[in-house]
Amino acid sequence: MALKSSMERASRMAGGFATAKKNVVIQYQGRERMEQGLFDQIRKDILRQGMKDEEIEEVNIYIKPEESSVFYVANKKIQGKIPF
Repeated sequence: MALKSSMERASRMAGGFATAKKNVVIQYQGRERMEQGLFDQIRKDILRQGMKDEEIEEVNIYIKPEESSVFYVANKKIQGKIPF
């Protein structure tokens, strides 16, 4: 119990950027996409391809607004593309 309290206190003391709520917005030639919106679309596309939500361990995302595309690789197995 003491260890947990110490860890929680240290986390609160760290504060600042480490614990701040963050939002990422990608803008390109008059278009704008929010990070969470991209994550949601990618998750749906991965599930559509047959992977279960609990099986997703790693997702690498490559944003290419000049191609109007967002590419991803899930668990180094499933590849996909969604529109930017």
